[in-house]
This record gives sequence, structure tokens and C-alpha cells, in this order.
Amino acid sequence: MEHIDTIEALEALYGTPSEPALRKVARRLTPTYRKWIMTSRLCVLTTVGRDGTDGSPRGDDGPVVQELDAGTLAMPDWHGNNRLDSLRNIVTDGRVSLMFMVSGSNTVIRVNGTARLTADEGLRARFERKGRLPATVIVIAIDEIYSQCSRALLRAGLWSRDDRAELPSAGDILDEMTNGEIDGQEYDRAWTGRATATLW
Repeated sequence: MEHIDTIEALEALYGTPSEPALRKVARRLTPTYRKWIMTSRLCVLTTVGRDGTDGSPRGDDGPVVQELDAGTLAMPDWHGNNRLDSLRNIVTDGRVSLMFMVSGSNTVIRVNGTARLTADEGLRARFERKGRLPATVIVIAIDEIYSQCSRALLRAGLWSRDDRAELPSAGDILDEMTNGEIDGQEYDRAWTGRATATLW
């Protein structure tokens, strides 16, 4: 199998991007991009660090980020599995990408930028939920914002189908990965209550 190893060879296969693809890029929040991002309750945060890359879903019961100013977003780091993969990466290499999604829409809004991590008490307090604060907040300096082509979600039919019936559960995966040392059925049975109690 031959691999493509030069930009010239790559571009020869695809041609030039269209004018809309180039002109849709903003360097700061505009009214339309702001409306879109502040409606999103879910995004995927992608980071890069010494040990590789990480893609992490981030969700909330309202906007998944807050605007600090037109060039800066803030994202709370709510309770998770404490692996800290994304956060470790941000500490060592601040480059990030975020893909904002809205249920029912095939449009995805992309933000590329640079992130820093803070435990600033005042900023953490802006995200208070049920008396709880995030341990840290990710502060993202925006380099560029643009809408992604919607063809991927259209091809996948993401919002018009339900493929869950034959999926293994998280407990099934843990049971497999630990050769039964973690009881997958017990993990699944307790998961909903445990997750509900620790959403924030």
C-alpha cells in the first residue's frame, strides 16, 4: 500500500476549497456563531500532548461553554472518571479543537484555539450547580471558528436512527477488559444512580 506523504500529493487528489469554505472562517465570536455555540449542550474537546491525542465529549444542561469575551470561551470540567487525559494535555500543550453539536441539526461548529486550565474561585463560581463547583475551568482563546460540512452527519443519519439494540454496555466492556474481575452486570445496575448523583 502506498501512502501519501506530501501536501502537494494530497492537494492534487482534492483540488482547491470552494469560496464559501474559505470565507466562513471567523477569528472571534460573531452574532451567528455566538447563537449557535450558546445553544449547544454538547461538544467534543480534542487535545494533544506528550502521550498522544485525546477526544473527550463535554456536555451540560445548558450551554456547554460560557463566553468570557468575543475571543474567549470557558468550559467547566465537571465530575468524570479522573483520568485527566484532556487536562494533562492542556497543561503540556494548549492546542485544542472543539466540535459543537445541537440535537437535530446536521451542522457542526468547529473552534480551534489555545487553552489554559485554571482553578480560579471566581470563574469556577460562574458554573455553580446544586451547590457544587467544577474542580477547574478550561479557558479557550479562539483562533478560528467555522461551520463544518454537514455531509458526515447526513451520511450517518445520526438524529434519525437508533442503533442501540445490539450494543454491548459499559459493564460488558469492563467485564471483557478485566477478564471478569469487574462484574459488568453489577456495574451497569449501579451506573444510573451513581451517575445521577455525581453529574455535578
